[in-house]
Amino acid sequence: MTDEKRTSLLPHNCILEDRKKLSVSGVNDVGSFDEETIIASTEYGELTVKGEKLHITKLSLEIGELCIEGRISSLSY
Repeated sequence: MTDEKRTSLLPHNCILEDRKKLSVSGVNDVGSFDEETIIASTEYGELTVKGEKLHITKLSLEIGELCIEGRISSLSY
């Protein structure tokens, strides 16, 4: 990846609060979701969130923001 391409990416952050709330920036799309797994496409690859009773509380693809609540057990790329 060139430096020019790298600087055009949206900032990407994951903020996890008490394993109950997750805020993710740099989200391009949500491919699939259910109460146990959410798969999101980010500027830096596919992010898989696993847990229990997961639900999306906010999704704004215009600004690349995703917020999830539930019992979060793992994040993986």
